[in-house]
Amino acid sequence: MLTDDELLKYSRQIMLPQIDVEGQQKLMDAHVAILGLGGLGSPVAMYLATSGIGELTLIDDDRVEISNLQRQIIHNYDSQGQEKVSSAKSNLLKLNPEIKINMINQRLDEGALKNVIKTVHAVADCSDNFETRFLLNQQCFHHMVPLISGAAIRWEGQLTTFMMDNKSPCYRCLYDESSFTDQTCAQNGVAGPVVGVIGSMQALEVIKVITGAGQSAVGELILFDGLDNSFSKIKYRKKKDCPVCSRV
Repeated sequence: MLTDDELLKYSRQIMLPQIDVEGQQKLMDAHVAILGLGGLGSPVAMYLATSGIGELTLIDDDRVEISNLQRQIIHNYDSQGQEKVSSAKSNLLKLNPEIKINMINQRLDEGALKNVIKTVHAVADCSDNFETRFLLNQQCFHHMVPLISGAAIRWEGQLTTFMMDNKSPCYRCLYDESSFTDQTCAQNGVAGPVVGVIGSMQALEVIKVITGAGQSAVGELILFDGLDNSFSKIKYRKKKDCPVCSRV
């Protein structure tokens, strides 16, 4: 049961009929993993913490550098040199001191990632390389944990959600391992607010998945162009020959 203080803290959210007290309780009972505490992971973590998610597991093996601060808004000048998970935890607890936060300051192999995924209700993929994304997709599908994926570079961003329910497509239905090379912000640049837009949308998708509110971006890739402020959608389906989800 929510306390009087919790009812007041989350009152504007509880007023939404799609959430209400029952949905708020679901958020407070939820455990979400965020892989990557950079430009995308920053707004994801901050909005999930303030929305009342009960437990967050933060995963990142990097440290804060001055070049991060243009877009990674969960960190600040005093965070330079700190582990990103430690910097993020410190600032998240200032937003919501009641949230439980776990920190993993290392790049996870398949076994370690499996141990994390099987304990959570949803995963926000805020990583920046296909190797990690493919591994994360595989483990989320194996444990049937919803995966909310975001990406951003230059002026563009994209978002989609995988429910991992054997009926809807997974990440490998959308991306072929042999067709893509990693492109990073360090190599190509990125406008800070673009990752803010996509990261905020990822947090919204997590909230919708946990509460059951609205319609999630399952089977559709949402594309954002920051230069003309346009959104578009590309529909995609489950692949019959998908190396991950077609094996069921």
